[in-house]
Amino acid sequence: MRLLQCDGAGGYYLTEFLPNDNAVPRYAILSHTWGVDSDEVTFNDLTNGTGTDKTGYEKIRFCAEQAKQDGLDHFWIDTCCIDKENKAELSHAINSMFRWYRNADRCYVYLSDVSTAKRKADSDTCEWEFAFRRSKWFTRGWTLQELLAPRSVEFFSWQHKWLGNRDSLRQQIHEITGISKAALQGELLSQFSVNDRMSWMENRETKHEEDKVYSLLGIFGAHISTFYGEGTAKALSRLQDEIKKLEECTRDLHVTDPRCDKARIELTKGGLLEESYHWIFENQSFLHWRDNPQSRLLWIKGDPGKGKTMLLCGIINKLGNSTAKTTLLSYFFCQATDSRINSATAVLRGLLFMLVSQQPALISHLRKKYDQIGKALFEDTNAWVVLCEIFTDILQDSTLDSVYFFVDALDECVKDLDKLLAFIVQYSSLSPRAKWILTSRNYANIEQRLRLDDSGARLSLELKENAAQVSRAVDAYINHRLTELEEIQHDQLLQSSVRKKMRQKANGTFLWVSLVMKELKDVQAWEVVQVLDEVPSELINLYRRMMEHIKQLKRRNPELCRQILSTVVATHRPLHLQELYVLADLPNQGANVDETTARMVKMCGSFLTLREDHVYVVHQSAKDFLSDEAALSVISSGAGEVHQDIFSRSIEVMSRGLRRDIYQLHALGYPVEQIQQLKPDPLAALRYSCIYWIDHLCEWTSNSSMGDGSVLRGGGVVDAFLRKKYLYWLEAMSLCKSMSKGVVSMARLEALIERAGTSSTTEVVRDARRFIMYHKSAIESSPLQVYGALLFSPTHSVIRALFKGKEPKGVVIKPEMQDQWSNCLQTLEGHS
Repeated sequence: MRLLQCDGAGGYYLTEFLPNDNAVPRYAILSHTWGVDSDEVTFNDLTNGTGTDKTGYEKIRFCAEQAKQDGLDHFWIDTCCIDKENKAELSHAINSMFRWYRNADRCYVYLSDVSTAKRKADSDTCEWEFAFRRSKWFTRGWTLQELLAPRSVEFFSWQHKWLGNRDSLRQQIHEITGISKAALQGELLSQFSVNDRMSWMENRETKHEEDKVYSLLGIFGAHISTFYGEGTAKALSRLQDEIKKLEECTRDLHVTDPRCDKARIELTKGGLLEESYHWIFENQSFLHWRDNPQSRLLWIKGDPGKGKTMLLCGIINKLGNSTAKTTLLSYFFCQATDSRINSATAVLRGLLFMLVSQQPALISHLRKKYDQIGKALFEDTNAWVVLCEIFTDILQDSTLDSVYFFVDALDECVKDLDKLLAFIVQYSSLSPRAKWILTSRNYANIEQRLRLDDSGARLSLELKENAAQVSRAVDAYINHRLTELEEIQHDQLLQSSVRKKMRQKANGTFLWVSLVMKELKDVQAWEVVQVLDEVPSELINLYRRMMEHIKQLKRRNPELCRQILSTVVATHRPLHLQELYVLADLPNQGANVDETTARMVKMCGSFLTLREDHVYVVHQSAKDFLSDEAALSVISSGAGEVHQDIFSRSIEVMSRGLRRDIYQLHALGYPVEQIQQLKPDPLAALRYSCIYWIDHLCEWTSNSSMGDGSVLRGGGVVDAFLRKKYLYWLEAMSLCKSMSKGVVSMARLEALIERAGTSSTTEVVRDARRFIMYHKSAIESSPLQVYGALLFSPTHSVIRALFKGKEPKGVVIKPEMQDQWSNCLQTLEGHS
């Protein structure tokens, strides 16, 4: 990149910066309309002294003066002077252009066809807005990225008069271009559909027809080579192919969207109250981390219920609103009760997903390996190593500005926490552009492995000065929550008494307030003070009281609550109401399963909470209590029996509900990404069972004896299910986007069956595992291809023989297949 720099005497000289040069200074950039001026100026004109005689030089002078006025010594003007015969240089320039606009401090739009000289008759108001709406700048293809990429876009008239910026003129620009106001406000372009972004180019023109496509590359975060002369259709086809590959890679990387997790957490906890977290922005440890370039790691630790997660949500919101548009925020919320988001690999996938969602061009670092390996890149046994390498490459990318990483609840990362901590320690000290905030409970093993030194600091919520701030934040939270008690709103004296008692007992714990408020909402005004007197101040004692209430109140049906709580504690992710209904074997008390199940969940007191028809344990500390101290009450028959019940009910509900073409797609090649979830969803009650039935079978065997082992024998429930429903199960797994989990589960089942030594079932399971391994990719892309896969399986395949009648109809010439599965498949299973 070549920047012009003022020499202090009214002249300009060129300064060369390499694309990967981290020393590129702050600079302004000029956007203008080619073809409006008859006499443009080039860099050669400037360097040989002839440029000052041309009218186009006026733009150079204007940009230099405006940049200087804004405190910038460098500026860039796109002169289109690259030799189009130098294809490599041209392609690189076009693919880099969006980045240079995005990294510019300011973009000046010089509208040489807009004048501020002419005034309306009998008025002091200029007529420039009419000319502004008709400016050729809004009709040119390349100016689309010049409008959307920079952090600041300012418009100037021919007379160098400031007209406004992208924000102040947002309504007019929206009406002129049809571009969404959200996009003009800086919303991530990746949040808009492909069709929306394509439509922004419809009424624009370019000198070369291919440029109508090439000027969209940055808008989509895509990278393709440029070939002038190929025509619009071919260029567009190549761009669409690249967009599809980007979408596939992003979709396969996805394990959760942390933005949705954050929104869910805030809603579940009653909303984010600013008064409960604003104190952190005056805390010296936080300020030192934020303002000191050498301080790159901050660990916030505290006891359960102290508000660590909501504090982190507040920090994310504040930094998101106050930092530069080019600063990225990447965060992840660990949750021990959800097996999808409680591992070190899941954390890295979530953080990478956030990065590429905000800066799509970064996905090129994933594509290097993904294009060869596919989805297995993120899921096989080497996923952690590969993800660490990708993460390293991204942190070293010269296009990456500063980035903030946030990981909440490290203590809930139950798989490979040591690896995650070692990774964070290493890269927080190596990358000066990355800063980290971590939260967890006061665990010594975490503190030991973080090895906090000069580049890292700890912020304990139990330290005296911090505890006082947290206590005041809890007081504000109490004031906010008391407005929900309608029964006491008209009694100021009672309100004051309740507020005082809650502050005395809360002990600086947000969770305590939340749990007690849930109980107070169910009592009369005259009972509120009495309940508060009875409620213990310690969280563990509060849990004990909640459990005693469940046992004592007959209307709550203690046995029903035990069924619900034991199921929720034993499952691997939050359950949908319909999933809980079948897995806990709840009684049918009405036509609407969701409503009746929700009422039963509420009988479990404050241990559980509902959000969007899914059941969550209110807090990890509550899950710990139910699993440990209250285990005899909740899981009286033992963990093994609970897993047995979940397994048995899963087999039962799948055998009853799974069928061919359950989503009525009809076409074998119907792509999975185009499938919309049906309402009502025939898989609503089956999804969890489909994905986790084998896990519960394995956990049953590891926690207790399986008696005579008949469940694994020939003719047993596993054998019968695979013989009758295996293909329907694979179709459902594809619809659940869990084929990779299916491969792992079948491997676990095969190992379990082989240990049990049941030969007839072993034969079925072994063939079933080879079937899913061999056809995974096709079934994953199109669920109904599971039936077409029969034709491409060995003639002696057990699964092919069992489901012979399910082959696609009308196939006259069937492919010739060998008798047995390929030796390569048996030798190199699991490899691409």
